[in-house]
Amino acid sequence: MDATGLHVLARAMRAHGEVIVAAPDSEHSGAAASLGPFHLMRPEVRSFHIEGIDEAYSVNGPPGLCVMFARLGVFGPIDLVVAGINPGANVGRAIYHSGTVGAALTARNGGLSGVAVSQAVAGFGVEGQGWDEMIHDQHWEAAAHVGSLVVGAVLASPPAEPVVVNVNVPNLPVEQLGRWRHAEIGLVPPRAVVSAELVAIGGREGVFGVHMEWGDAVELPPETDTGAIQRDEIAISYLSRLRAERRDDLDAIDRALDGSLLPAASYDGPS
Repeated sequence: MDATGLHVLARAMRAHGEVIVAAPDSEHSGAAASLGPFHLMRPEVRSFHIEGIDEAYSVNGPPGLCVMFARLGVFGPIDLVVAGINPGANVGRAIYHSGTVGAALTARNGGLSGVAVSQAVAGFGVEGQGWDEMIHDQHWEAAAHVGSLVVGAVLASPPAEPVVVNVNVPNLPVEQLGRWRHAEIGLVPPRAVVSAELVAIGGREGVFGVHMEWGDAVELPPETDTGAIQRDEIAISYLSRLRAERRDDLDAIDRALDGSLLPAASYDGPS
């Protein structure tokens, strides 16, 4: 809740109307669209002060839970969800695990558009995450500026149905921002975990730590979100909805099910 990027982005949103902040009370990077274990947790919301923002609340759960409460009217009526600024690019497979993108996806699931704003860090981070020592020189205002442009356009010309816009911005001053592009989703983030192994913890039989190795930066084509951010370009990606599709290469599954269950019902989805 005390993340600088969050505060800078929230203040940038004031140009577009009333801003209400609802954010996790602790670190939830990698939470994706998780809501947390309802059967174990007792949701708790606390008022929080952010300079220049009239209303702000901390929630003892992940970003997705904050958005679920928001769309249910806990914090009053809302028109759009804006998540970020995440320290670290949410590109490639990092998108699957990003709490920032997860918040935007949760918004769309509830009938609202969502904008996820992330910014590259020194060394690109690992799997879209930036440690404290990487973010001492972040140009948060640049990511907030781009996020504000996107949000203003979405509000001025609302899409026919809710969308998720994934915005990734290089770590450059506003005046040095250059090209932007519509980007495909890359296969991997700029820097990824390449191996992991169990390491026995001394004195604790049957208990292991997990030692991970980080790989070097992997360059991807410029048309991908990963490749764009590596080239100091702004990457804009519209994330599609989950949908089922008919797969002829998985007919073996169909045969196995037909052999043990009632015949398949007709399928009218995409072919």
